[in-house]
Amino acid sequence: MTIRPLSDRVVLKMVEAEETTASGFILTSASKEKPQIAEVISVGPGGVVDGEKVEMTVKPGDKVLMSKYAGTEVKVDGEEYVIVRVGDILAVCE
Repeated sequence: MTIRPLSDRVVLKMVEAEETTASGFILTSASKEKPQIAEVISVGPGGVVDGEKVEMTVKPGDKVLMSKYAGTEVKVDGEEYVIVRVGDILAVCE
């Protein structure tokens, strides 16, 4: 099954969190922070939302930085995704 987002929504797949710190300490799963970098899987068409025109500024394949606790987590065919509004995406990572 595929997910096709509507309006100004974007489907993201989270990038795995780092398991070691810069100094070499290994982190347990409880001490890892929720990752904020994700890959764009699918993008909605944009359009008019709340009376304002929304243009989609990301495309599938982009790596993005998103708000820490934004979006709705969904599981499809064993894969975990997050669906967010384009406004919850803070930056494109290059």
